[in-house]
Amino acid sequence: MSDNNSLTNSSSDKAGADTAAPVAPPWERELLEKTVLAAVREQRAARRWKIFFRLAFLIIFVVMSWHTVSVSSGKAGGTGGKHTALVTLEGEIAADKQSNAANLNAALERAFSAEQAAGVVLQMNSPGGSPVQAGMVNDEIRRLRARYPHKPLYVVVDDICASGAYYIAVAADKIFVDKASIVGSIGVRMDSFGFTDLMSKLGVERRLLTAGRNKALNDPFLPEDSTQKKYMQSLLNEVHQQFIEVVRQGRGKRLKEMPEIFSGLVWTGQRSIELGLVDGLGDMRSVARDVLKAEKLVDYTVKEGVFDRFARKFGLSAGASAVRALTMQEQVSLH
Repeated sequence: MSDNNSLTNSSSDKAGADTAAPVAPPWERELLEKTVLAAVREQRAARRWKIFFRLAFLIIFVVMSWHTVSVSSGKAGGTGGKHTALVTLEGEIAADKQSNAANLNAALERAFSAEQAAGVVLQMNSPGGSPVQAGMVNDEIRRLRARYPHKPLYVVVDDICASGAYYIAVAADKIFVDKASIVGSIGVRMDSFGFTDLMSKLGVERRLLTAGRNKALNDPFLPEDSTQKKYMQSLLNEVHQQFIEVVRQGRGKRLKEMPEIFSGLVWTGQRSIELGLVDGLGDMRSVARDVLKAEKLVDYTVKEGVFDRFARKFGLSAGASAVRALTMQEQVSLH
């Protein structure tokens, strides 16, 4: 009997051992745990990035909304009393820059139309730029001054007001400078390059087809043509003469004309007062306080958008400018 029980127990133990789940080796269990933990960490990281981007877009939306509201309030004249309307012109004047005619004219329109504005101060710090953009702003200032005859516009110069910037400044009632400001550069320039000798050394052949004898005017990859050069010089002279007439019209009898005035030279603020290029010494706050008698300043400048600043920070605008620089042959500028 005992032998039978022993056999029965032995058979049961063997059957139980056969049916039990196999135990995984330690290295497989460790690998499985690491894989699961990695997947969990990845899900958590993805969730964090999703939250981050949502917050980032929310912040951008709030900033843009605030900017829109502030611009609208400035346009409506909700500034809380008498003030000096400020518009800033900073850097190069060009269609693809912050200081372009569209932005400046929109800001000037808002500034002039503000009921509580005693006058407008156009604060400048610019070496110049496009004669077309500068001319459009000059024309708009004259239009606004005629529309609002009792609201003066004064230009206040920081470091520099040269060429295209001065083209704009002469449309103002008066121009104020620091004694060390740089003013003038009444001239026109056109920049280009010539690569024909380099191409010859490198064995590069220029292949160009045109319809129109002068379609490849001033092409930097072709030898300079004396006839075309003469034509381009006459074009520059014409734009220069337009510049001169704008200065004469704006400054009138205040300008002490001499040959050097329109030669492209620049002068200090102190010397430019003596020459009649500007009217006197002053800064933004002194003009608001002492001339306009409205010390409070309200900025009507059209600001650069959030996405434009973001793009410029990461070099996108610079890359676009580089492409334009490579594809354009030359550009007339007031610098």
